Amino acid sequence: MVEEGNTYRLRKLTKDGDDNAVIHVDQSVINVLEGQKQRQDAERARLGSAWVDHDLVFARDGFKLYRGEAGGPQDPEKMSARWRTLRSRLHLPEDFRIHDWRHSKVTNDLEAGENPVEISANVRHHSPGYTMARYGHSRKDGARRLAASGAGRLGLSSLV
Repeated sequence: MVEEGNTYRLRKLTKDGDDNAVIHVDQSVINVLEGQKQRQDAERARLGSAWVDHDLVFARDGFKLYRGEAGGPQDPEKMSARWRTLRSRLHLPEDFRIHDWRHSKVTNDLEAGENPVEISANVRHHSPGYTMARYGHSRKDGARRLAASGAGRLGLSSLV
């Protein structure tokens, strides 16, 4: 959900445009989301009619009502400020963006030997080929191990 002037617009979240995409997450993420839902339900009950439901997971709270209401999208400037605080607390580089976590996840999964088809599907890329073209360059060590393994199976390592 993004703010445009005096209104809000739902922006597509997936790279492939599938509004009904199912993205599988770990139980720990589900626990965080369930905790957020409980906090937001309590905030909704506390604010009553001042809460305007936009069906958002992380809606604007009622700490300081915006246009007399809560429940809408987060303010982008406040989100940026919160990110800067968290980034500092986590000792991340100043140029580390929230989106960089997505890239780190894909890279880490590939380096751990996870299935590129599953990784590609989970991050909603249009093909595993795209995922590998975009992220495969960081797998030099894995490529070297693969080459050495293949050479060993063929008996070429004994020629060195």
